[in-house]
Amino acid sequence: EDDIIMVKTSFSFDASVWQLFWWTLSGASAYLLPPGWEKDPVLIVKAIQQEGITTAHFIPAMLNSFLDHAEIDALGGGTSLKRVFAGGEPLAPQTAARFASLLPGVTLIHGYGPTEATVDAAFYVLDSERDRDRLRIPIGKPVPGARLYVLDPNLAVQPAGVAGELYIAGGGLARGYLNRPELTEERFLADP
Repeated sequence: EDDIIMVKTSFSFDASVWQLFWWTLSGASAYLLPPGWEKDPVLIVKAIQQEGITTAHFIPAMLNSFLDHAEIDALGGGTSLKRVFAGGEPLAPQTAARFASLLPGVTLIHGYGPTEATVDAAFYVLDSERDRDRLRIPIGKPVPGARLYVLDPNLAVQPAGVAGELYIAGGGLARGYLNRPELTEERFLADP
């Protein structure tokens, strides 16, 4: 209830969905970043400081720009940020390590999910000690209502630790591609 979520993602991008609606489910507040500010780390830092933002989302490339900004040191000592979500592209371990060193009291959450899975299908809460030597950041556990399967080429479920291809199921999964039945049939399979 005490959270203030920064809404800065274009409404045309699937990641805007949780920014627009999540706060209403928890009784939190939302701060709509003025148009154009989402492209400028200086203005993002300013908004976080002035508005007491507790929750933000960045694609990893913008997170890097945010971390590159010289004023980030001002956030490190006494930021209102509690958690930052990073998704939309792979999160590099180097970025996660920089984040942990600059904002040690802020939780970084890696979100994973193709657009067909309605924003994020999985999340991983990073821990600077546990994740220090990782070569890749895991996609983590399924979000509530989603199921993740690792399947072999014959679509058989693989045991834990065995390589395969990731498949996603659950209520957040799209029903298919609009007006593209052949692609829908190829990509959307029966749940194993």
